[in-house]
Parts: sequence; C-alpha cells; structure tokens
Amino acid sequence: MKQDPDALFITCSDSRVVPDLLISTDPGDLFVMRNVGNMIPPSTVEGTSTGDLSEASEIEYATLVLNVKDIIICGHSECGAMKAALARAPMVETPNLAKWLHLSTSAVFRLDQEGPLDRSRARHDQLSQLNVLVQLEHLMSYPIIQQRVWAGELCLHGWWFDIAKGEMLVYSRDERRFEKIDRQTAARLIALYGSESGGTIV
Repeated sequence: MKQDPDALFITCSDSRVVPDLLISTDPGDLFVMRNVGNMIPPSTVEGTSTGDLSEASEIEYATLVLNVKDIIICGHSECGAMKAALARAPMVETPNLAKWLHLSTSAVFRLDQEGPLDRSRARHDQLSQLNVLVQLEHLMSYPIIQQRVWAGELCLHGWWFDIAKGEMLVYSRDERRFEKIDRQTAARLIALYGSESGGTIV
C-alpha cells in the first residue's frame, strides 16, 4: 500500500488529541507530526531550521516527497505546554522542555500586548489559540512553504480542538477568531481558502 496522504497534520503530543478520530480519516489520509505544544521552529532565510531538525525534515518530506496540498496546525484546550509557558517559572529539572517552550514566546507576547481572540476562555486557552497562529507564521518562514503557498499549490490552516465540548474550530482570518466547523463554515472556508486557490488563512 503506497503512502499518499492529502495533508500534513501538526498537533500536540497530548494523549487526548487523536487526529484520525478527530477528523474521521482512514490510515494513509494524514501525515502526522506531533510534539509538545504543536510548535514549529522557524527557518532561516536559507531554509534551515533554527531548532530541532525533526520538524523541518517532516515539512520537507511532506511537501517535496508526498506533495501534500494542505498543512493543518491544530492546537487544543487545556494544553499543558501553554500553562507552563504562562507560568514563566524556572524549569531547572526540564531544561530541554524549557528551551522548547521558548517557541511560544511570541504567542505570550501577543496575548499580553494585543489581547485574546476569545475573552470568554481561560487564559491558557487564549494562549493556545494565538499559539496556533504564531506557529503558522513560523511555518511560513520556510522557503519551500512560501513558494508553494504563493504558487497556489499549498494551503495552510489553523485549527483548535475544544476537548471538553468535543468541538473542532477553524481560524477565520476575516472574523479574526476560531469558529466551530459546521457545514456552513466548512463550505465558506473551502470557497475562500480551499486548496484549489491555495493560500493561507493566517
């Protein structure tokens, strides 16, 4: 059986987040990347990762070898990484985790300076939503991603999963918020940002 996924799905290592169950896909439909906080180290102008090479390698493989048409970054509620990022406490016993969480610094700054997308949510969930947008920006720093997005060959999406409600939300650039994915929302987003036209919803 040949591997021929439609999308690269980037999400958190949290055991409550199971991509194939969340979006009802079959084996082979998704190429999945999981890490703490669903984060992407940004790229240099030369296309080399500024952090761990694992994420950059998977991005290259998904786009250049598997030729995926969509990349989804999916955050979630009650994310432990976002709680730790907000705590801003010394993490002497977990130096690697502390260094990794530095990738959420821009999201924390944005939350402090610009405020949340949804004021009704807990602060760590507010950060989790903004973190999705920041990681999409990091993703766009990779030349191979920029080229494919600008050529209309690749579409980037920001999703957010509400664990308690079992609801998946998608970021709407026009509304500047995450909206529950229903038939009407899905149809509107496909019309605006579908793979046929390429682009990004950041």
